[in-house]
Amino acid sequence: MESILGVDIGGTFTDLVHIADNRIHIYKLLSTKADPSIAFLEGMIALEASPEAVVAHGATVATNAVLEHKGARTGFITTQGFRDVLYIGRQTRPALYRLSFPTRWAPVAREDAYEVPERVEPDGRVILPLDETRAASILDEMHEKGVEAVAVCLLFAFANPEHEERIGQLARERGLFVSLSSRILPEYREFERASTTVINAYVSPIMARYLANLEQGLHARGNRTLWIMQSSGGIISAGTARNEAVRTVLSGPAAGVTGAFHVARLAGYDHIITLDMGGTSTDVSLADGAIRRTTEGGIEDWPVRVPMIDIHTVGAGGGSIAWADAGGALRVGPQSAGSEPGPACYGRGGRDFTVTDANLLLGRMSAANFLSGRMRLDVDAAWDAAQRLGQRLGLAPLDLAEGVIRVANARMEQAIRVISIERGFDPREFTLVPFGGAGPMHALEMAAALHIPRVLIPRYPGVLSALGLTLADLVKDYSRTVMWAMDDVRAEDLAQGFAPLLDQARADLRAEGFADEAIRLEQALDLRYKGQSFELTVPLAAYDPAAAVQGFYEAHRRRYGYAREGEPVELVNLRVTARGLRPTPPMPRHAPAPSPDPASAQVGRTSLRFLGQTYDASIYQRARLQPGHRLAGPALIVQEDATTVVPPGWACHVDAWLNLIFERVT
Repeated sequence: MESILGVDIGGTFTDLVHIADNRIHIYKLLSTKADPSIAFLEGMIALEASPEAVVAHGATVATNAVLEHKGARTGFITTQGFRDVLYIGRQTRPALYRLSFPTRWAPVAREDAYEVPERVEPDGRVILPLDETRAASILDEMHEKGVEAVAVCLLFAFANPEHEERIGQLARERGLFVSLSSRILPEYREFERASTTVINAYVSPIMARYLANLEQGLHARGNRTLWIMQSSGGIISAGTARNEAVRTVLSGPAAGVTGAFHVARLAGYDHIITLDMGGTSTDVSLADGAIRRTTEGGIEDWPVRVPMIDIHTVGAGGGSIAWADAGGALRVGPQSAGSEPGPACYGRGGRDFTVTDANLLLGRMSAANFLSGRMRLDVDAAWDAAQRLGQRLGLAPLDLAEGVIRVANARMEQAIRVISIERGFDPREFTLVPFGGAGPMHALEMAAALHIPRVLIPRYPGVLSALGLTLADLVKDYSRTVMWAMDDVRAEDLAQGFAPLLDQARADLRAEGFADEAIRLEQALDLRYKGQSFELTVPLAAYDPAAAVQGFYEAHRRRYGYAREGEPVELVNLRVTARGLRPTPPMPRHAPAPSPDPASAQVGRTSLRFLGQTYDASIYQRARLQPGHRLAGPALIVQEDATTVVPPGWACHVDAWLNLIFERVT
């Protein structure tokens, strides 16, 4: 088994998991906002990661560039007459009954959007050749204005990319980064294709600079292989990430879902709801036997139509700041204290009262055991912050702390309802898998509120996203719009349609160093009823059109509750997912303890507050808990990367993989 290092950089903490000699080593440290690579390399030094280690990284660079509006200055070139496709969009109103609302932020200023004479028919026939003189003039003007990246989205370029490729060649001759829609998203729907292509141009130069800086530090240590996590849960090479950074906008959260599903399925649970609560936000996802993916994601209200894990995010994390609104009501988030200065209790100059401060005052964190004692928490600073906010709200510090927890929990509970109840899933049929530094502190109370019967807390919940990075295969996605009526489609049509996609997929993975036996190709169809606006993706096991249509009926029935068998079905896109299989780090079973009594893991006692009542509770050291041990709440379970809060009415046992399996006892 190769030595591999997973590194996930969050808004507050940087998490590292190093697997070498079949052993897992973890490390967690505060992120360095100005240059995330500093904490990255400091963590590697602390772990003594070997120079031969393969590095897999969950990067938030693309995400932050969009959220903070700090991407590269980007130009946009489209077919004459379509300059405003970005700004018109779908004309969706953010508030139905408001007569006016703020103009949506755009990654391309309108003065940097240009149109060029050219025209291609939907079948790919050229009816107006590209005006190369005008294209060159536009690019010269962009270069003079300081534009760094160019997004090119011509009408029907997915059917014939000839004109886009020529503009791309001219742009590269002028030293501009180029993002072509025919390479990023060769599918129909002009706005979504343009949006995805523009976001890629906006973030890729930022990602390229970050990766160049990071690789310089890695190469100085001898590490030569760097993989980057995609939003789909698979990794790509750093070279691909430089040119297609749009594929990484949900990089970190995707790694967490990948790790959670692997750990839970190993333990026998494949119907799970994941709860990733970090310092800045909480990400939730649902897996009903498999990780659910979508091509209908977005960021900052801009569609990003690349494959990604279906994740819903809310601004509630350990660093979320509590505040009083104009009406005197208690609010929590979405603003976060981050790592600089961080929550008040971090003792780094923060004065705002946060969710982490609330947990500390309620006894739900151990000031002496945080990060295994490497970072001692300041209870007095948290108390002072609570008093300042409490005076404005008329609340005592402990009552305020409980209120903050309830408000934060309510936001996360609503997020879980969005990905479960609102989509036809009953949370009572799932196991909740919390992770992230703050997830295990809140999970059991949320499970009780949502009537989720079981909670599985992995052995290393605070660094599970980093662990997920070590488990991921290399994944590349390919698609092609065809717009065929399924009544007319034959098996040979499907075979011929997929052939170029499959050939390209095999060639790309071979170029990445994967042997044929390590390559897996998955085919799928985007199908819809004729006249529908959106499609359902149906796996294709064989080139059997009738079976594919039947699969569509079944998928439609699951999603919408009905299917009209016999109605004409249309094939919109062909899809191929190529997987380069990588060795999976071993996670062996552990022998059971001689007795279910966890007394050997008890390291002290503390006071925990729930619903206004204070309880005397045991403190357990997670590293000492063994398979077969059983304990009941109220209790606190401490470890280097996270703290688990066990309210009254919950009990757990330790399984053979050292997971904590909680169930209600009252």
